[in-house]
Amino acid sequence: MSKAIKRILIVDDEEDLCEILQFNLESEGYETEVAYSAEEALQKDLSRFNLLLLDVMMGKMSGFKLIDTVRRELKLDMPVIFLTAKSEENDLLTGFNLGADDYITKPYSLKELIARVKVALKRSLPVSDNENAKVLHYEQIVLDLEAKSLMIDDEKIELTLKEFQILCLLFENKNKIFSRDEILERIWGDSVVVTNRTVDVNITRLRKKLKQYGEYLKNRPGLGYYFET
Repeated sequence: MSKAIKRILIVDDEEDLCEILQFNLESEGYETEVAYSAEEALQKDLSRFNLLLLDVMMGKMSGFKLIDTVRRELKLDMPVIFLTAKSEENDLLTGFNLGADDYITKPYSLKELIARVKVALKRSLPVSDNENAKVLHYEQIVLDLEAKSLMIDDEKIELTLKEFQILCLLFENKNKIFSRDEILERIWGDSVVVTNRTVDVNITRLRKKLKQYGEYLKNRPGLGYYFET
């Protein structure tokens, strides 16, 4: 059975760059479309795409504002990779806090970009050591691995893709401690350069979203994080 072709939306106001990206991604077997502004991207049915490549600095609406709209208003959780000349740590953290999966600074090699696209698409599936378990329960917490959804007390809780993957990892391995480096490797992969603070930021957001169950996400100083039961 042939695999479904992945669709990628490129959002960048540099037409020459978009053309180069389109050619190389399509040469790898992906379907691509281009939007030359965030506003143009929002006119498309974004749910059709498996991955978004976004520039940060574009016209009136930035890539940061676009991903915020995608995550908060449209409730879409496909992988998002930023392509940008901005490389300050605060900019990186802003992107990750808004739900980005990767951040590639210009100039970059096309081989590196394609490798990171493949990693992001591969890791868009839930992290699970038990492929037969589709729904996980604990008290009033319900994790649906296929729908990538979280329910608490029969209320749906919105998570970014990375938040969901981290929660799955800790939830499926209750009481097992994972170091920040282990979480980075399992969730982001070796080819993605992010800092340990990125893990802390995601855990902090998860604790808030888990409400009364947030206290189950524990930190063992010097060792890492775990879901305590």
